[in-house]
Amino acid sequence: MTDDRALRHRSRMARRKARVDAAIAAADQDRGLLLVLTGPGKGKSSSAFGMVARALGHGLAVQVVQFIKGRSDTGEEAFFRRQPGVAWQVCGEGFTWETQDRARDIAAAEAGWAHAARALADPAVDVVVLDEITYLFNYGYLDLDRALEAIAARPRMQHVIVTGRAAPRALVEAADTVSDIGDLKHAFRAGVRAQPGIDW
Repeated sequence: MTDDRALRHRSRMARRKARVDAAIAAADQDRGLLLVLTGPGKGKSSSAFGMVARALGHGLAVQVVQFIKGRSDTGEEAFFRRQPGVAWQVCGEGFTWETQDRARDIAAAEAGWAHAARALADPAVDVVVLDEITYLFNYGYLDLDRALEAIAARPRMQHVIVTGRAAPRALVEAADTVSDIGDLKHAFRAGVRAQPGIDW
């Protein structure tokens, strides 16, 4: 790198560092966050489970409530069930096109919500993951306002992570952080079967 280029780089990085340091200094709140991982792309639940690993690394207690998904042989469940500090509930009965029974799906949603509501009211739970819950709101299986009230009333330092496609506008507006995960390409559409360790 030439001397001029090195000086310009150092000057740019010094300005960037000053901006970042100022932003860090201005962030003076400590409270639990509502994070929403939505969008049509792959990786919403995987991102949530990455945060579960991060939380466990800091000694936090985690409750995972999985809606819609009915299988109990996923790699993440097999791993996290062996870890102290994680409670895991699989509350779905499979995708709605498999059950084809609206009343049964609503009953499963309500049973799952009972687990979620207990976790959201428990100050001993630091992180609550509501995996695939957005579908329940969009299908009318679970009342969004009731869920938002419980989330808003949770213990002050509790974090909530919500996953699922098409997050309702009210949920997005209530959230502190929202990631919209896009879909550029997926192996399944090229005829590749779901792979253990990658897809489940």
